[in-house]
Amino acid sequence: MQKETSITTKAKRKCVPHNTARQKGVFKKPGFFRAVAYSTDIFLEFLMGFRFISQFGKAVSFFGSAREVLPEQCYADCEELAARLSTRGFAVITGGSGGIMEAANRGANRVNGESVGVNIHIPHEQQNNRFLKHFRTFRYLFSRKTILSCASEVYIFFPGGFGTLDELFEMLTLVQIDLVEQIPIVLYGKAYWEPVLAFLQNSLAETYKTISPEDMDLFVVVDSVDEAEHYIASLNITQTRSCQLRL
Repeated sequence: MQKETSITTKAKRKCVPHNTARQKGVFKKPGFFRAVAYSTDIFLEFLMGFRFISQFGKAVSFFGSAREVLPEQCYADCEELAARLSTRGFAVITGGSGGIMEAANRGANRVNGESVGVNIHIPHEQQNNRFLKHFRTFRYLFSRKTILSCASEVYIFFPGGFGTLDELFEMLTLVQIDLVEQIPIVLYGKAYWEPVLAFLQNSLAETYKTISPEDMDLFVVVDSVDEAEHYIASLNITQTRSCQLRL
């Protein structure tokens, strides 16, 4: 009991009233106002990000390499798929940069659809492409990732690097642990994705059992524009996701 009381008393001393905190100089400590400014900046970026993305209704997000190193057919397929989905009423949302992202925005732009970019300030690879009709550039990666995770009704992943895999595994994790509702996740290009899926199946699901067998059903793999379009059309998506905030 003695120990418990002393801990409780110590905790109470830390929860000092506003006036007492001012007298003790809490607000004069180095870095306090910097932390307040930083927190406010983050809050405003989230607020403006959700306001920006909520203006678009039904949407599809495209992910893939910003580098122009993939086979030409890959970019052509991405552009064609984005154009077809745009004519079906989807806004096309990308990271706003080059490569696969530019191809998707080009496709939407080609049919006069909504072409949207959610970009970020980094030293290389992330200049806005010229096919964006609407874009917003973020300072913080975590706020951008949150906005992208709430942006669309369908997520399509073309071949890419660490960033593409990061976005994919984040979406799979959010769905797996029920932090977002189950959404269609489409992996485009069997030659690229099959080795990744073999690792997930053989190592994670079967050998180490760190994921469940049913987790392999959280996505579909397609290998053509027709196949991707047919799958997405079969979902009969008419409403926007509930986590797409209306501010």
